[in-house]
Amino acid sequence: MNPRPLDKENPDRLYTVTGGRSRVEGGELDVVSLIVAEDDPVPGMQSEHAAILRLCRYGPVAVVELSSHLEMPVSVVKILLLDLRDSGRVTVRHPSSAAASARTADMETLKQVLVGLQDL
Repeated sequence: MNPRPLDKENPDRLYTVTGGRSRVEGGELDVVSLIVAEDDPVPGMQSEHAAILRLCRYGPVAVVELSSHLEMPVSVVKILLLDLRDSGRVTVRHPSSAAASARTADMETLKQVLVGLQDL
């Protein structure tokens, strides 16, 4: 059971999901950071936390992928991930700079993708 997608017109839901926090302090999590579940969801756990643990159960998942699967902004997912990390339920793996560079598209490629999407 996935958590209910955040309603962009209901800021109260965003406030509730993050416990009132609006941003992640420091650069601890990057969009390509890999998340590994160290524990299974438990009864009574916040549904968004449980969904993250289920998604990461079988292998590392990038922060940006979690954001997409959960249909939540990356900033919200980062806050939830830090909660899980602080409680020992997930481990954050930072890709090496070489591997991250290989996965990160250059600005020209991103511009071409944007133009292609606009043409659709």
